[in-house]
Amino acid sequence: MHARVRLTLIAAAGVVAAALLAVVLVAGVGGKGNDDRLAGVSSRRSSFEVAVMPKGVRAPDFALKDQNGRPISMAALRGKPTVVTFLYTTCEDTCPLEAQQIRGALDELGNDDGVNAVAVAVDPPRDTPKQARRFLAEQRIYDRMRFVLGTRRQLTPVWRGFFIQEQRDDAEHQARVVLLDRRGYQRVGYPGSELTPERIAHDLRLLLRED
Repeated sequence: MHARVRLTLIAAAGVVAAALLAVVLVAGVGGKGNDDRLAGVSSRRSSFEVAVMPKGVRAPDFALKDQNGRPISMAALRGKPTVVTFLYTTCEDTCPLEAQQIRGALDELGNDDGVNAVAVAVDPPRDTPKQARRFLAEQRIYDRMRFVLGTRRQLTPVWRGFFIQEQRDDAEHQARVVLLDRRGYQRVGYPGSELTPERIAHDLRLLLRED
């Protein structure tokens, strides 16, 4: 083979090899494991479906009443993972949707006794016990979720502790769900746009496995 032709073929082969190497490197960097390494995440990284909240953020303490007039407190909720949402009883769009997402998660989990589900009222005094019972019954989650009710003054520290804006005539409250671990720490927060039954159930399973 002519020397010039041989050199041309060698050069072409080098270009192809370099291109293939570049593809492999790009694929590797783009892969999940390499993304984690580049981000400084260890192999023991969180497996939660959405953003994990900063460590050490306790859920706010409260001692109020539920839709049936029974005492409900943060202290009594500890010991089980807890789903916390923020609803108002006259809502006709986002709140029923959130309740259904949580109901679907409990159905998928198949272990209501292992977790708590509570809704913190965000529109007192319109969020009355009667209205709360009606809302829960309509959403077919009456025996599976408890409403935390109270006056605006009583509920304000709870809203602030969960970083929630209450319902107002001039502003909509945040559509948000928070998962607490057994010790009462806020662990996972879902904006309404990222809320699905599958994600909630998945993350509750992780919290149930924790000591």
